[in-house]
This record gives sequence, C-alpha cells and structure tokens, in this order.
Amino acid sequence: MKSYLTKDIRNVGIVGHGGTGKTQLVSSLLYTAGMTPRWGKVAEGSTTTDWDEEEIARKISIQTGLSYAEWAATPTTPSGSSERVKINLIDLPGYSTFITETKASLIAADAALITVDAHVGAQVTTEKVWDYCTEYDIPRAFVLTWMDRELSSFERSMESLEQVFGRNVVALQLPIGAERGFRGVIDLVAMKAHIYKPDGDGKPSIEEIPAALADDAKEAHEKLVEMIAEGDDEMMEEFFREGTIPIHDLIPAVRKAIVAEKIFPVLMVSSLHNIGTASLLTFLTDAFPHPDEHAQVGYKDPEDKGDRVERKYDDSQPLSLFVFKTLADPFAGRINYFKVKSGVLKNDATLNNYNRGTQERFQHIQVVQGKQLTEVGDLHAGDIGAIAKLKETTTGETLGDKVSPIYYSPARLPEPSITFAIEPKTRADEDKIGVSIHKILEEDAALRFMRDPQTKEFLLAGSGQQHIEVVVAKLHKRYHVDLTLKPPKVPYRETIRGKADAEGKHKKQSGGHGQFGVCRIKMEPIERGKGVEFVDDVFGGAIPRNWIPSVEKGIRDAAARGYLAGFPVVDFRAVLYDGKYHDVDSSDMAFKIAGSLAFKEAMKQARPALLEPVMHVEVYAPDQYSGDLMGDLSSRRGRIAGSEARGHNVIIKAQVPLAEMLSYANDLTSKTQGRATYSMEFSHYDYVPNELAEKVIATHKAAHGEQLVEEEA
Repeated sequence: MKSYLTKDIRNVGIVGHGGTGKTQLVSSLLYTAGMTPRWGKVAEGSTTTDWDEEEIARKISIQTGLSYAEWAATPTTPSGSSERVKINLIDLPGYSTFITETKASLIAADAALITVDAHVGAQVTTEKVWDYCTEYDIPRAFVLTWMDRELSSFERSMESLEQVFGRNVVALQLPIGAERGFRGVIDLVAMKAHIYKPDGDGKPSIEEIPAALADDAKEAHEKLVEMIAEGDDEMMEEFFREGTIPIHDLIPAVRKAIVAEKIFPVLMVSSLHNIGTASLLTFLTDAFPHPDEHAQVGYKDPEDKGDRVERKYDDSQPLSLFVFKTLADPFAGRINYFKVKSGVLKNDATLNNYNRGTQERFQHIQVVQGKQLTEVGDLHAGDIGAIAKLKETTTGETLGDKVSPIYYSPARLPEPSITFAIEPKTRADEDKIGVSIHKILEEDAALRFMRDPQTKEFLLAGSGQQHIEVVVAKLHKRYHVDLTLKPPKVPYRETIRGKADAEGKHKKQSGGHGQFGVCRIKMEPIERGKGVEFVDDVFGGAIPRNWIPSVEKGIRDAAARGYLAGFPVVDFRAVLYDGKYHDVDSSDMAFKIAGSLAFKEAMKQARPALLEPVMHVEVYAPDQYSGDLMGDLSSRRGRIAGSEARGHNVIIKAQVPLAEMLSYANDLTSKTQGRATYSMEFSHYDYVPNELAEKVIATHKAAHGEQLVEEEA
C-alpha cells in the first residue's frame, strides 16, 4: 500500500438523511475507482462499508464505515497534488436513531458530501448534518442521488436546497436526461458533457454539450461564475470585461470558494446504474481540501480550553493522533480508528496516551477498506488508519510524542433520550452481561449502562428504541447473551407531611433468654432532598448508649422498605427521646426491631405521601411545532419554564414528571416527523397527585402483595 503525503489526502464524510443512498454511493465510487473487483449492492448485502450483520439484515447503516479510493487529479488543479490522490470515505448513518454516531465520527472529516434524494429534496437529517458541518467548520457539497428514479427532479431539488440553505447553494453540474433516461452530467466549469453507459464501469466519454441543453448550460455557467466572482474585485472585473472567466482561472477559483465555504456546489449521480461516479471522484479530488487546509485546535489541558496549542497537519510537527471510533470485535478484540493530526506515524512506534498517562505500542498499523485491514509502513499527517489490540485506549483520546503533549476535544454528543430496563433470560446470561455490555459501550459513545440503586434494575439508555434493539441483537449474536427489554420502573419515594409521636415495643418470652426493647420517637418532615436524619435525644440512661445505633438501624431499614407501597421513605427526621430496657433480655436485635415498629406506628400518624422524580426537559424543534409541543408537555403534567428562539428553531424548557416521559421519544418523533430532539435530567422530587398516587400504590401492592404482608407481619 502506497504512503500518501498530506497534500494528496482527502477525508470526506458521506452524510445525509436515511435512505438517500450513502452506502450504495460509496460502493459505486469504490468500484469505479477500481478498488473493489465486485460492484457491491445494498440490496444484496455486499457493500464494502455496511459489513456488520445487523446492517446487512436491516439494510441501513448503524455504525461508521471506512474505505478509501485512489483517483487521478486533473492536471490543472491548484491543489498541489501529485498524479493520484487518496480519498478516505467515511460512510456515516443517516437514520435519526443513529445520528449521534454520525456526529462522533464526522469530526475526522475535512469536508462533507451531503446526499439528497432527488425525488424529495432537503429532509430532516439534511438539516442536522448541515449543522454538524457548521459546528466543525468544514466545506460541504450536495450530491443528488437516485437521479434515475421516477419523479426525481433536478429543478425541484435545487429549489428545496436553496430555500433551506440559501443562495450560496449553486449547481456545478446539469443532468443529461431525466428519470430512467438519465445518462450523464454537464460539467459547468469545463463546459463539457460527461456521457455514461448505464451499469458500466463508471467511466464517461467526454463530449460537447448537446445542442438542446446548450442555453441552459450557458445560463447555469454564468450563474456559477457570478457566484465565484462575488467579493473578488479583480475576478469580477475580468467577468464583466470578458463575459466569462477562462477555465485555467475558474478551476482554482471554484476550489478556493468551496474551501472558504463561500459556495456549496450541487452534483448528481445514479449509484445503482453507476452514472456520474467518475465525475464525482474528480470533483472530490480537485475541489475538496486536503487536511492542512482545515484548521484544527489543540489544548495543553483537556479541562482548560483557554490554553491552546498550535499544531498543523504537517509531517515536520511532533507526532499526535486522535482516536475517533472504537470497534469491539469478538475475534480481533478492540480496534481503534484514528486520524494522524501531526507528524508521521511509523509502524512499531510507542506513543503516550495523554488522557491516561500510559504508553501504547502501535504494532501493525493499518488502513481500512470496510472490514478488510491492510498493513502499512507509515501514515502521514492527515491520514486515517486503524490499530488493533491497544491495551487501554478508547474513543476520544489523544496519543503522541511524550515530549509534546496535546489534547484534541472529542465530539460533544447529546445525552441518551430513551431508557429501557434489561433483564437477563438465564443465570448464565446474568453472569456474562457486565463484560459483554462494556465491550459494546467501548464502540458506542451514545450508549449508557447503569444499575438503579432503588429499583435494582439494570438500565440501558440510548438514542431511540431501534438503537437499544440493535444493541440487544449484537449482544445475542456476538456474545450469546439474551436479554429481555422492559420499560424502566419509575423510582418513586415516600415521605411524610405531618408530625408523629410513637412507641415501638418488642417483647418476647419463650423460655430461656428473652427479648425486650422499647423506644419512643418523634417524627417530622424536613427539607426535600435531605434524606433521613436521626437525632439521639435520650437523657438519663433510658436506653444505654450501645443500643441507640440499633434503634437508628431499625428505623433506617424500615424506611428503606417503605410504608405505602414499598418505596423508600425520605426527607424526615426521627428523634429518639425515651425508652426502656432490661438488664438481661435487651439486645441489639431487640432494639433494632423496636425501632422498626416505632417507625411503622409513626407513619400511621404522619400523613404519608408518595413522591415522584420530576425532570428538567429541553425540547429543540422547528418553531412551527412550538405550540403543539408546549400543549403536549402540559398534558403530561409538565410546567413550562419558558422558550428560547434559535433561528427558525425553538428551545422549550419544562419540568415534567418522569412517569409521563417514558414514551416521549417515540411520541416526539411522530409529532414532528423526526425533526425535534430533546434532553432531560433529574431536577427534584415532588408530591404525586392523590388520585394518581392511589393507582400507583394499588398497582405496586397487587404486584408485591405477598412480600408486603410478610413485612407488615
């Protein structure tokens, strides 16, 4: 495998709405470039970048797919490239459930190609990935896919893109033919026609523009030139003087405008018939930036973003690399995808992991073609590679020379939006669940795994129901762990509204050593969130000091078991003020039981009540949905705290009980056609309304009646 210099590398993220043909496009580009002997098809499960068995079964991208193509640069291009350029293609998911994966890995790209269905135009995820590109400050271009399908329309698609993304969206090509008659494209820079043979090798014949399309091509060419010349006085003067700009000046001007994000060009393909792919490869090679044209920022301290470090994509700089993706392969172990940020990485190098303060040996560095890994001798600044079996390194960490530490910030990802309880089907599954899930966690930054200390449930949180289902399927197929998904239990709690004064008496004589302990306590509510307070207010030795901790333990244990419905009792103060003991029959156990009985007696007097967790919720949605979404949150017993406009979008803030949010993810998707997202975090506990509390208590007692009867006895 040839080693490529920084100026001969293009790192391109392939992004777009689900179903717009990203994976099929990558497969066709690889076939046209001669990188694969067989033309892979999504329908057949034979594409290069969708190789995971879940992706093949579902026919959608679930995780980042890497591949590369080699393509010749146009001799007149000003990019400084040699004859052949390496294009690293990063195939990213488009369905909203897996969009967090897209944001996490797009950070490795220096430009983005946004796929758009020529039948539909701009869609929800088109806007989301555009925002990611803006956040990472990378140039982007659109490619209209499925140009050969019925009802596809170049004009309608252009109108949609211009309406959503502005007048800087400009055609770089025009179609030759429409729908099933689509046969090629007109290059509006060189003003030539690229005619393709359907289902061929993807290489066009270069011809003169058909007479019927000449006027349209001239008009589109002039619009392109006008957009390029805007803001450049010298070029604008030449345009008005000559009526055009010579091609030897126009090619570098187009590239400069794209790299500066001054224009966002539109191209087109038919991936299923391999039309337009060679023209697209030439565009990626000639017009997209090499890594050193994409600014990067490093820091001396991962916690301090004020102390920046200047570091260019340059072979002469100290070596540093950033891990942007981790795969947990059941056979090869952990595989890390990384981007060389500076310097040259050579095989067998020993690098420092700056985040962990450990060393890692890079044996057998590789480049990635789908699931095929090929060993290379070195990788230059800006290139993307993979390494297997590093000891500790995972996603988001920086490695490099020991003497020149630097940290690169990982992608900022949203918190999971949906949580399920998981239950192992067998004891064997329970034994394997921890290790298996932690391997999945290594490769999926959007996943969270935890155990609820109150409900004792294992919880799995992710970006959507399909996301969690995919994880469960992976656990079954890779690690033979079978799980059942259930909605999580709401961690209710109990408290008191009033005061109480009660006695707990435990006396037992059954021959031999007896048991005796009496305690008197006062109970009162305290501030929310304070938990349980125990106060020793015993005077005169009514209860010896060594048995007072037993009373406290009895009260705390009884509070943990609950009173109304088995939920922990919180936010109360228990004051032990009197009691009785027996010199022979009293014991730790006797006073522990007495404390428990005193607590239960006090709860009868103290007006017990049920508490529920209330969440702070933020919904991010197009402003056209704001009224409906506020109404929906109010119907969920939510209190709207306000809203904030962000362009054409709005952020709605509210306090909503967790019990009302368990199904919110799916409801929000259906109400907004997937255009809204939300986040929530715990805010506080509050009283459950009486009529709802009665239902919760009745439901819980019905499910755990026998256990409660035993405890009360």
